[in-house]
Amino acid sequence: MTEQELTDLRREHWRLTGHPARTLEDARAFLATCGFATLLPERPPVLLPTLVGAWAGSDDRLPTWRLAFDDARAIAATELMVRLLRDRLAYETNLFGENNPLLVTAAVFPFLYALIGERNPRQAPESGPRSKVSPLACDTFALIQREGPVSKQRMRERLGGSVSLPALDKALGELSATLRITRVDYNANDGSIWDMLTRCAPDVVHEGLSISVGAALSALLSKYIACVVAADQADLDKFLGHFTPRSRIKEAVTLLLNARELEFIRVGDRSLIQMPADVVKPRETLSRRS
Repeated sequence: MTEQELTDLRREHWRLTGHPARTLEDARAFLATCGFATLLPERPPVLLPTLVGAWAGSDDRLPTWRLAFDDARAIAATELMVRLLRDRLAYETNLFGENNPLLVTAAVFPFLYALIGERNPRQAPESGPRSKVSPLACDTFALIQREGPVSKQRMRERLGGSVSLPALDKALGELSATLRITRVDYNANDGSIWDMLTRCAPDVVHEGLSISVGAALSALLSKYIACVVAADQADLDKFLGHFTPRSRIKEAVTLLLNARELEFIRVGDRSLIQMPADVVKPRETLSRRS
């Protein structure tokens, strides 16, 4: 395979060849195929498809989040994202921040939860010297637990007018980092609306808790490679390194190569990793739900 052939395969896979995904069903199918997508392109670039690119059917001059507010494609893609989240066809993480969420298809999300989710999700977080969450995050969680779904504007009112938006965003980021909470809706008047993941998607949490860390990493690794067609170790580390130590990623790659669930392919002068054509896609062995 040549580099151009790899690029062409990715572009077709990511809906960048003039076949846009503009309906809810098309967007669901796009995410089901890829598994992951950012809403907008990242800078510096990350090897992932984007929902705005799939909506546009092209990657020509796509906006980053700093320019998205004034771009019709980004506005339409955001509306489509909200519909996906509202219907639980996709979930999001704050891997790249609230302004550019990473969308994960509902079929793959339990594996991500198994890797980074809170193992005792119904227990409220506590602040302290060894805690990863701030007192404000604890108060925010208690508010969402008690009153959710709750908009950011309502949170500020209930937590006290002196709470700044940056501080509240930081608290929400701390809670969403371990998937305690997730955005479930958005509207122009109230902004983002948040709820506990255990309340809005209990089945997903329950399934994630039943999956081992090793199985989750293997499934996510395989799905990511299928998403990007072929990848090198640096690509895998750059993406999955947000969720788990790079040493563990390398171990998982070695195990899957030895089990012949992954294989090497020559692309130009590079040796990349791909999924063999006869390997069952991850997740199909556990569930047919998309």
